[in-house]
Amino acid sequence: MRTAAIGLLIALSAASPSVGEETVPLNLRTARVSPGWITEGVMYQIQPRAFTAEGTLKAAQARLGKLAELGVTILYLCPVFVADDDMDQASWSPRQKKSGMNNPRNPYRMKDFYHVDPEYGTDQDLKDFVAAAHALRMRVMLDMVYLHCGPRAVFLEAHPDFVKRDKNGKIKNAGWSFPALNHASPELREYLWQNMEWWVRDFDVDGFRCDVSDGIGLDFWETARQRLEKLRPDVGMLAEGTRKADQLKAFDLDYGWGFAWDNAATVRTQWEKMRAERPRGGARFIRFIDNHDIANDSYDNRIEKRWGAARVEAALVAIFTLDGVPFLYNGQEVADTARHSIFGRMPIDWANAKTAAGQARFAFCRRLCAMRRSRPALTRGELVWVDNDAPSAVLSYLRTSAEEKVLTVVNLTNKPVNVKLAELKETFKPLLAEGAKHDERGTFALESNGYFVGRK
Repeated sequence: MRTAAIGLLIALSAASPSVGEETVPLNLRTARVSPGWITEGVMYQIQPRAFTAEGTLKAAQARLGKLAELGVTILYLCPVFVADDDMDQASWSPRQKKSGMNNPRNPYRMKDFYHVDPEYGTDQDLKDFVAAAHALRMRVMLDMVYLHCGPRAVFLEAHPDFVKRDKNGKIKNAGWSFPALNHASPELREYLWQNMEWWVRDFDVDGFRCDVSDGIGLDFWETARQRLEKLRPDVGMLAEGTRKADQLKAFDLDYGWGFAWDNAATVRTQWEKMRAERPRGGARFIRFIDNHDIANDSYDNRIEKRWGAARVEAALVAIFTLDGVPFLYNGQEVADTARHSIFGRMPIDWANAKTAAGQARFAFCRRLCAMRRSRPALTRGELVWVDNDAPSAVLSYLRTSAEEKVLTVVNLTNKPVNVKLAELKETFKPLLAEGAKHDERGTFALESNGYFVGRK
């Protein structure tokens, strides 16, 4: 969940460097080594209320074969735990009230962290979902919401100190009008660590996406990883945040918030800033243009409608060839334009998959997944920016590994651009190209949202 309140949470949260390390600049320290299934993967988000008309885990499981066919390898499942059903709208988030759905069950306002909400099925249904994903060689990450809880959380009566309170004993909110969990309580921390262990040990999940992770001290997440690795050495951790020290010990990935996809120069500047501030050998981010928050806030004006297919596909080329891990939001692979909301069931229009546009998008995304899987430079290669003479319009960069070089050139605008790349002395064989012509001198003629990906 992202709102203006995030800035305050980030400012208040602090990293916890080990003794003797706090004086070493982050960009001179080394990021943790992450498992290959993370660094070489393609992530796909399932928002259960959108993913199927039924909105259940069983229905979602029935669609896993199509995701395997697409080529995704990591499934990130929005919260399926028991949501709070309190009807007092004083404890609802502003977006929840604004949706007009009159539904108290916000999936990011937990009542019980230890069980599946009956809306989605049973605990056994989740076990079956994970097992089916594994049989198709896909990993599963659950979405953990540990900054806050619901006002009727099952532990509040027995453990009133699990939430923050003022001097009069009144519950304090973390944001979004939700009770703030009290991470100063050792008992609360133990309760949550055991919760993560429960899902790994008893449900065989592969890792976690951690909601508003910046709002919780980094030491909590570092201890969580230490404990989880005893159960699953290759556990994966994704932070919904951009805390600069995240990837020293705790996390494998952070959210890549901040890219303005209508300006290539801004994308490059933001990338360079984030890289310069973070540990060497890591600084890994998920790369996306849509997710459950964006779709929820767009509502009647989804990215597919605002941008159009050509611009979406140009941006997808970028997120699949930049460093980090590409991320697809459910329905993106069939150019879905249906209304989505996390506050009620508003499903993807899967009939679109049978249209020419839907079939073309599926084939395109499948090709992107296959290209990433087959090109070592796209998963292990360093990224080096290539200067060009149209920097606000065109992204141009190399991914370089021991085996190969891959060049990407993308026009992010809806106008044709003739662009000259600086110091490009090599010839690249096309891997994926649309609306792009080039010569041996490094000059590209790019149509509106044209792109070129080539290898040497």
